[in-house]
Amino acid sequence: MFRDFLSRLTRPDPDPLTEDDARLALSALLVRIARSDNDYAQAERDRIDRVTATRYGLSPFEATALRGRAETLESEAPDTVRFTRAIKDAVPYEERRAVVEAAWSVVLADGERAKEEDALLRLVANLLGVNDRDSALARQKAARG
Repeated sequence: MFRDFLSRLTRPDPDPLTEDDARLALSALLVRIARSDNDYAQAERDRIDRVTATRYGLSPFEATALRGRAETLESEAPDTVRFTRAIKDAVPYEERRAVVEAAWSVVLADGERAKEEDALLRLVANLLGVNDRDSALARQKAARG
């Protein structure tokens, strides 16, 4: 299932993602960022669940199930550069900007701003085509709550 999804996502000219596929890809990106410091804390998993529940109108059970699928997809996804560029090509800018904000909230969820997470998030924002100004505003908004 994920192999087919990833091959569609990483084609040279991907079709726009369905709403469900976009949720899954963007959630997998949040998982990748949270795992980047090798400390995938419960606070980060809880934040991912809250973010997806709020953004997509999911129940707590549905958000947890989505995160489980996203964790599997993240472990099978190609390197971050190709995976993120594929998302950029298939997801509208406003969605990508909102994902950067959500990612900052995940990074800040455990009370630490690990340098690995920080560096990866800055790279991901750039690869998603989110400009520095929007990324900084997203970080500030995520820090406020």
